[in-house]
Amino acid sequence: MEKERPIGYWLKHLHNLLEDQLETTLADHSVSRRHWQVLNSLAREPHDEAALRTALAPFWEEGAPTLEASLGELTGRGWITQTRGGGPFALTEQGRAVHGALTRQVQRTRAQVLTGVSPDQYTDVVRTLAAMARNVEQALTEGRPEPV
Repeated sequence: MEKERPIGYWLKHLHNLLEDQLETTLADHSVSRRHWQVLNSLAREPHDEAALRTALAPFWEEGAPTLEASLGELTGRGWITQTRGGGPFALTEQGRAVHGALTRQVQRTRAQVLTGVSPDQYTDVVRTLAAMARNVEQALTEGRPEPV
């Protein structure tokens, strides 16, 4: 049986494992997590740079590769294109094919992660984590108590 550890340990441990697993999943196509996020956003619908920046902001940390760099790399591979005059970016035919292949790999990876976890268990965990996050956000918004 696993040693009982606090939730912070499991959150960080799982986060690191998921990052490593996604990196491995995407490596066959020499795609980074950032590339995947751009491709996935554009697979839903074309976006201009500002809309992409807004959509991806919650997932991109300071110091991470920039959106401009990712767009340039994906354009250079022929996977995305931008309409004239700075219009929206969209997937090319080749980009759609690569995104489709990556999507199938990511879905297999996600299924593997959830082996032995029922849909109800997954929903309960997500709801619990969301409630805990809201509690901490509220506490931070209200300010820290005065030291005693």
